[in-house]
Amino acid sequence: MTEYQLNTEDEATSAAIGRALGDELRRTREAHGWSRAQFVKRLPSRIGDRTLLAYEHGLRQLTVLRLIELAEGLQVSASVVLGQALQRARINVQNLVLRVDLRQLLADTNNTYRPIFPWARNRLNDDPEGIVDLTPAAVRELAAFLGRTHAELATYLAQFTPEPSGVD
Repeated sequence: MTEYQLNTEDEATSAAIGRALGDELRRTREAHGWSRAQFVKRLPSRIGDRTLLAYEHGLRQLTVLRLIELAEGLQVSASVVLGQALQRARINVQNLVLRVDLRQLLADTNNTYRPIFPWARNRLNDDPEGIVDLTPAAVRELAAFLGRTHAELATYLAQFTPEPSGVD
């Protein structure tokens, strides 16, 4: 999948972001094991199940305040939900802090990026959970090491977005 070019005035971009954000909210809710009804009961605003459904399907746009409320209800920061949504959708990945599952990365068979495997193994030894957050500057440095562009490496790494984990 190639990176989606960000054009904030484009309706297709807006729709893609809405769907990606809704998908990430749904994934995170499901990782907690909550139905829509169970989740909305936890929210202070008590939005309806149908409203949540519309958010999760990208049919209704979220305000920043609603995104923060939903993220807090899911026990995760809004920036993480938004970042992972954009990362999964490959939208604007060059400017994101990329969350990468090192186990997924090390299982990849693409030889082009094999030179970063020792780095990934060392990071995995330091952090057994295997999830790292890479700033754009870190991705840029790794790309220079590999002889790749920042955009190429960011797009490659974006495919190793970890699944949300439930915390209850």
